[in-house]
Amino acid sequence: MKPKQKIYLDYNATTPVDPRVLEEMIPFFTDKFGNFSSRSHAFGWEAEEAVDIAREQVASLIGARPSEVIFTSGATEALNLALIGTCRANQHRGNHLITCATEHRAVLDTCHHLEDQGFRVTFLPVDAQGRIDLTELQAAITDQTILISLMAANNETGVLHPLEKIAHIAQEQDILFLCDATQAVGKIPFDMGKLGTDMAALSAHKIYGPKGVGALCIRKRPGWYLTPQLFGGGQEKGLRPGTLNVPGIVGLGKACEIAAAEMEAEGIRLRKLRDQLEGELTQIKGVQVNGGEAERLPHMTNLSFAHLDGNRLIRSLKHLALSRGSACSSVTEKPSHVLTAMGLSEELALASLRIGLGRFTTQEEVEIATQSIRAAVEKLLLLGAGK
Repeated sequence: MKPKQKIYLDYNATTPVDPRVLEEMIPFFTDKFGNFSSRSHAFGWEAEEAVDIAREQVASLIGARPSEVIFTSGATEALNLALIGTCRANQHRGNHLITCATEHRAVLDTCHHLEDQGFRVTFLPVDAQGRIDLTELQAAITDQTILISLMAANNETGVLHPLEKIAHIAQEQDILFLCDATQAVGKIPFDMGKLGTDMAALSAHKIYGPKGVGALCIRKRPGWYLTPQLFGGGQEKGLRPGTLNVPGIVGLGKACEIAAAEMEAEGIRLRKLRDQLEGELTQIKGVQVNGGEAERLPHMTNLSFAHLDGNRLIRSLKHLALSRGSACSSVTEKPSHVLTAMGLSEELALASLRIGLGRFTTQEEVEIATQSIRAAVEKLLLLGAGK
């Protein structure tokens, strides 16, 4: 491979659709185009059967029942539904929820909206490795707390939260536990039943499925309810009405099926590539792995380069698809809220790279990327372009 060929290393932002997923979807754009809600003829029955199969595939991957899977337009909608729907339906129990300073904007922005509506939100801090303190979580709980919302894996660092311990705390206090599982599902084992999570959100485009489809999985707890945020049609048990995106749902189901079969072997392969990349780049003076001492996803790393201008570093690596944080925040020049919450200065946070490997990443690509990054850093330092 030529060094200047484009190499995609941003698999946390999105993934290409797996050809096997696309093949499964195509008939539902053309021959099998029926509406899921058309129960009076074969076209509708065909769509209904396909959605039922996909529901089973999603449920199987995450340790849920098919009846607990609600299809949405993606994880952002799923998280909005879970957060706002839970808070509004259970105001008689309390008006307080707990989350973390390093959550995705889909959670943080929704929590700020809820604050505007009169709810109280505690944003837990993290340590230098991006980990929460469980004693601080317990101390934050009051008799008004109705929901804890914490992600499975951070989208910028890959750091994992101790979900089973968090779920145990929530259950002891009779509080609902919502988990943003978007980055974890399909990458590491995630079983709602074993972990004890009450709700989990996921998105197809993070696991080689299509954009524009995801799911909220809800395990029923007696006495707890969820208020819908959209109205009209009654689809998805009235929680997410609207004509179902059958091709997208089929794609999500197939992506989940493939992930379940290949996740373990793929995790081993990508961890080796990630460790190789980190091992070589951390030989450069001033390079640190953010969250490197914590439990992390196997396929990604977040590296900070001291004394470098992040903009110049990114621009000198035009053939590498890299990011400095969440894709949702990349349009701004602000430092990552995740990295600053972990104690990094704004300057160092802006001189950080998130590298996400994936299903189609090769050994050769990792070697070229490593060489390119080393060469770019050394050149910038030599030219005194760090500041």
